[in-house]
Amino acid sequence: MARVLCAVLTLVFTATSCGRLHADQQAGVASRPAAPQYSSRIMIYDLATKASTLVHEADAVWEAPNWSRDGRFLLSNSGGHLYRVPVDRSAAPEMITVDPSLHCNNDHDFSPDGRQIAISASSASSRQSQVYVADADGSNHRLVVSAAPSYFHGWSPDGKYLSFVANRDGKQYDLYRVPSAGGREDRLTADPAYDDGPDYSRDGKWIYFNSNRGGGWNIWRMPVDGAGPDDHKAQRVTSDDLEDWFPHPSPDGRSLLFLSFPHGTEGHNDRNLRVRLRMIPMPGDSIDPGTPQTLVEFTGGQGTINVNSWSPDSTRFAYVSYAARMGE
Repeated sequence: MARVLCAVLTLVFTATSCGRLHADQQAGVASRPAAPQYSSRIMIYDLATKASTLVHEADAVWEAPNWSRDGRFLLSNSGGHLYRVPVDRSAAPEMITVDPSLHCNNDHDFSPDGRQIAISASSASSRQSQVYVADADGSNHRLVVSAAPSYFHGWSPDGKYLSFVANRDGKQYDLYRVPSAGGREDRLTADPAYDDGPDYSRDGKWIYFNSNRGGGWNIWRMPVDGAGPDDHKAQRVTSDDLEDWFPHPSPDGRSLLFLSFPHGTEGHNDRNLRVRLRMIPMPGDSIDPGTPQTLVEFTGGQGTINVNSWSPDSTRFAYVSYAARMGE
């Protein structure tokens, strides 16, 4: 059903992907009801204190905070722009100067060495998302994945590859990788399900992702070079009745964080659901996750943790909660 709905939305609303509609595209559809307005709270959760601290609050949608490699600020997007948000709240968010032709969405992150940023963005030449790499200050951007729609999700630990999700046949979203310097894309999954959110384990052996293969949304993993013929190398990681998205391994390789929606939630586009951030010990050669631990529950969804949001020392992670507000 999700794939059929996606195809309909693509035809009717010129969407970038199911659950990935840009606000400017939504506003251009006269017959569609006005999109809900939200305020955002960028938060940092501390594993030691088991408490969250507010970093930035705004009467607008902010999304998908990444942590800088020096631990000093978060990278977040709002209104098509990227911003540095100081972790210590010592200054207001600062816009990163990216080419103004790019409309950045919520899939972005720094390279392992902190020198580059992978960016998913639409542009005047492509209303659907493509993948770019730029210097850490936003300069010298280059197009790495021109086929659209494509959405970056993770850097390999050695910085040589980008994992991303893409639709190439107008029917399903599968997982791919591409050299970060540019080159041929490699398809990693082929199951006729919706795959999303690929992120690398810190040892470079696995790519974790979410999928509705097998019924419901769960976390899966596969070897970094792909799931193999008929995806027989893909392994299911979670299996309870919540809908799990966007798995993110911690930098120390000990924990796997992911976002869980209520049972029966078909996609991840809403921001007004009671969601949970849950964690399990990082699986080893075999998978025995036990019962996922709920760390924090709040109102959120799309934009909460699309991309990896762990601090460099694995003691904290960032996320975004939302609250509906009256439209202007």
